[in-house]
Amino acid sequence: MKQEVFLEKLAKEDFPQPVFVARDHGGFLDLHSHPYEVLALVTEGQIDIAIEGIKNIYLAGDVFHLLPNQIHTESYGGRGVKYLASRKGIVLQEELGLQVVQQAE
Repeated sequence: MKQEVFLEKLAKEDFPQPVFVARDHGGFLDLHSHPYEVLALVTEGQIDIAIEGIKNIYLAGDVFHLLPNQIHTESYGGRGVKYLASRKGIVLQEELGLQVVQQAE
C-alpha cells in the first residue's frame, strides 16, 4: 500500500496521524500487548508478528493491524524495520515521545 492511500485509510477509519517507528535489526519483543488499537504501514525492512502462535511476516508496503490488548510478539528482520503506526484510543501520541508524521502537500 502506498503511503498516501494508507493516510486516507486512517482518516476514513478515524485513526489519528501516524508516528514513525524504527527498530534495529535482530530485535525481539516477547509477549506483550498495547492498550490501544494499532494500524501500521511498513515502509522499510521486515517485521514478524506472532499472535496465538501464528506468525505473519510484513514487508515494505504491507499493513498490519493489532486490536487493543491483543497479546503478540514482534521480531525485526536482518535490516530492521521502519513503519508508520497510528494508535487509536491513546490520548496524546506526543506523550510517547514519538514523532508525528505530517502528510506531504
